[in-house]
Amino acid sequence: MDPYSSIITLGVADLEWALRFYRDGLHWPLSSAGGGDIAFLRTGGVVLALYPRTLLAADARVADVGSGFGGITLAHNVPSAEAVDRVLAEAVAAGATLLKPAERAEWGGYSGYFADPDGYPWEVAWHPYFPLGADGRVQLPE
Repeated sequence: MDPYSSIITLGVADLEWALRFYRDGLHWPLSSAGGGDIAFLRTGGVVLALYPRTLLAADARVADVGSGFGGITLAHNVPSAEAVDRVLAEAVAAGATLLKPAERAEWGGYSGYFADPDGYPWEVAWHPYFPLGADGRVQLPE
């Protein structure tokens, strides 16, 4: 299997509210490819899809039960520590919940967390050893 991810789909409780958060609040561009029960947002590489949680669970043939931490976080890396604070503030202004204010991290960077309207935790991070390329993608060492 080739090592890449193409789409991350979030199961959301309210598609319109999720769209307002990502498209209108965070200003992520919406693709015309979606419609009906699904929305696709263009990012710097991986596509973010929003789909009703109950339909996503049914499609994957898993139970739509439980709440709390789902064992996954999403990350948005930025080019500077100052940008971490700006992005966290922008997310909160758009309706996110601040989970962890930005702080110096033990791995040498600076990061904080917010939760989107469905509770998905997003880390906003500046990592001094994972610089961003001109295309905004994380550049991992070989």
